[in-house]
Formats: sequence, structure tokens, C-alpha cells
Amino acid sequence: MGTIEVNGKSYETDEEGYLVDLADWSEEVANHIAAVENVDMSDQHWEVVNFLREYYDEYQIAPAVRVLTKAIGKKLGPDKGNSQYLYELFPYGPAKQACKIAGLPKPTGCV
Repeated sequence: MGTIEVNGKSYETDEEGYLVDLADWSEEVANHIAAVENVDMSDQHWEVVNFLREYYDEYQIAPAVRVLTKAIGKKLGPDKGNSQYLYELFPYGPAKQACKIAGLPKPTGCV
């Protein structure tokens, strides 16, 4: 277990840096995690992060990369629903890295 500190407040994380309590998530926390992950958040990044949070609210699971790619393609169009686009945004794995920034648990099937 670890902690991150954002604006003077501490948040508990697991050994890989994922938030332990999903309720701790905020845009400030997301920006902090993104900075640690060397991701410069743009509107395209936020689009994926917000999509993931909505997906999690609906299905109570963080999608693996194949499911994520397919679901984003359905909602945001084929130009965004492909792994090349998602890996450009999140080079350490679109599902794994984007879920961490979104304050979600690590997707099942991610190593």
C-alpha cells in the first residue's frame, strides 16, 4: 500500500498506484496520477478517462483493452476506437494506464 498527496490531502493507493477508494477520485487526483505516469492530459485523454468512468458506473468492471477499444469505437467512432489511437494517448496500456488515471481498479486480465 502507498499514498499520494494532492493539495495537502493524502489518498491511499495499492502497490501499483491505483486508488484504493474509488470515491477519492477527482480531476486534481487524476492530473496528479497522470503526471506521475508521464501523461500530459488533453481533451482526448479526458474523453477516454470519462468514458471509462461511465463504463465502470454502468458495468461495475474496468474493461480490458479489447473491450475498451470496441466500446469506444461504438460510442466515439472508429477513428478513436482503435488500439493505435489509444496507445498514442496511453503508451503503457490504454486500459491499464487510463483506468489508473480514472481512479478505477486495474482491469481484469492486465498483467
